[in-house]
Amino acid sequence: MKIFTETPKFILREIVEGDLMDMYELDSDPEVHKYLGNKPVQNVAQSKEIIKSIRQQYDTFGIGRWAIVDKATNDFVGWSGLKYETMSLNKQNGYYDLGYRIKRKYWGKGIATETAVEALKYGFTVLNLEEICAAAHIDNAASNKILQKVGLKFIETFEYDGISCNWYKIENRSKSTI
Repeated sequence: MKIFTETPKFILREIVEGDLMDMYELDSDPEVHKYLGNKPVQNVAQSKEIIKSIRQQYDTFGIGRWAIVDKATNDFVGWSGLKYETMSLNKQNGYYDLGYRIKRKYWGKGIATETAVEALKYGFTVLNLEEICAAAHIDNAASNKILQKVGLKFIETFEYDGISCNWYKIENRSKSTI
């Protein structure tokens, strides 16, 4: 099992088949999916397909969402990290997307922020990306705050499947020219 990076409190590692029940717990919670524009999973088989898709991203693009594991308890807290997005969103194709999804019992503890910072560092220093993007439902105050807190800049509001979303971007400062 590959560990991509760590924070003082968390291990950020690849998502594996052994995470199946934790992924199901995460993605079957309607509150977790409130601002995602999709429906919670209805069964474990759907979570198994999600894990399969994430593992395919590792193979195809060398990056995908990471499991967040609490160092003190070894609990699966959720996922965070980068994904190479091929789906057209906001007229963007082929971009690296920053995302996170945390089990509700861990909300409000700064986990998404802490792990998003590490994902950005990894994207810029290890993958040498030029920019990283993200989108958040306009009413998801927590997610919009996190994206701005970790340095992404608001670009515009756009509609996706009838939902108003905010579009964010951050550029690799080491690639900037003066």
